[in-house]
Amino acid sequence: MSQTNKLKIFNDPIYGFITIPNAFIYDLIQHPYFQRLRRISQMGMSYLVYPGAHHTRFHHALGCMHIMQKAVQTLQFKGVAISQEEEEALYIAILLHDIGHGPFSHAMEHSIVEGVHHEELSLLFMEQLNLEFEGKLNLAIQVFKGEYPRKFMLQLISSQLDMDRMDYLKRDSFYSGVAEGNINSDRLIQMMHVKDDLLVIEEKGIYSVEKFLVARRLMYWQAYLHKTSVVAELILTKILKRAKELSQNEVLLPINSPLQFFMTHKITLDNFDNVTLNNFSYLDDYDIMGAIKSWQFHDDYVLQNLCRMILNRDLLKIQITEDKPDKADLLILKNKFMQIASISEKESAYFVFKGKLKNQAYSKSSAPIYILKKDNSIEDVVEASDQMYLKALSKEVTKYYVCFPKVVLGI
Repeated sequence: MSQTNKLKIFNDPIYGFITIPNAFIYDLIQHPYFQRLRRISQMGMSYLVYPGAHHTRFHHALGCMHIMQKAVQTLQFKGVAISQEEEEALYIAILLHDIGHGPFSHAMEHSIVEGVHHEELSLLFMEQLNLEFEGKLNLAIQVFKGEYPRKFMLQLISSQLDMDRMDYLKRDSFYSGVAEGNINSDRLIQMMHVKDDLLVIEEKGIYSVEKFLVARRLMYWQAYLHKTSVVAELILTKILKRAKELSQNEVLLPINSPLQFFMTHKITLDNFDNVTLNNFSYLDDYDIMGAIKSWQFHDDYVLQNLCRMILNRDLLKIQITEDKPDKADLLILKNKFMQIASISEKESAYFVFKGKLKNQAYSKSSAPIYILKKDNSIEDVVEASDQMYLKALSKEVTKYYVCFPKVVLGI
């Protein structure tokens, strides 16, 4: 295929036309590892609350690359020297930043893979691609790992005001219909500059930053931490845990081979080798949903009922409170359900459980968002703003939840 044939455009509902910057990036997009992102939903189980939220990690990655192009153009226009090699490294790093996500985005991290986060898997995928493309991702990996001396480049990829957050807020707001999350990414990018190797926002862009932080807080409570999204994702995690438990006790489950691999092996970051990575690259939402459709007919009470909950959107009841749940109340719910369903205490723990949710729109401790003042000094946005609520946004809010079957309340 000729090089010019690779400079294609995508029509994106958020930004209009997205152009592929060069032939190598086209080759990365065409790679099966990246194409898999078309089959990974961006917002996990949120479509059970917001029926339009069926967009994918593929959409999001391309959107991030597009706004990274805008950011690079803005900084170069303002006199920040960014070489062609650095520019390409930024595009590659942001394009591949989420390539390590498993099916339904976050459920895998807490179930069939033991505490391996998607960022770590993204790096493993990037290193494998670097081998295949003979070192062409060296600089992108350096930037992604924070090892490149120009620190503002990492901030464009991973910080409190990075291209990732800018795209997912705008995109998730659009597809879910939660208008409160819509931000003015164009304005934020136009206000970007670099001072003392730090990414900063010019003072006249401070209101756009304030709006961005408020939008982030609202999107978390209204979409990402919506109680129905939360309980659906918890049930999905429990399904995978139960399937893994049964598989390791040699109970036969209808299952495809890549998923079988993860069900029968204990996988941690230390033993995540090339065979494991290859198997992981074959997994997507379709595998999980296909398995759940089969498992709804399995003899195991726990697996069968959890699967039906997801398929029929007849979920566990979830109660969210400001205070820690009472252990005695939880025990009463558990015992009641054990009697109703004639199951063991261990099995009832799949249906009656507690946990907590945390939301912090802005953290002053990790790489603050800096405002470039007119006198050329820089200041944390919370100090630079005249809005008292920004201080409140930097406090972590914790809420607690209890989940249990509706039948224990006679519903």
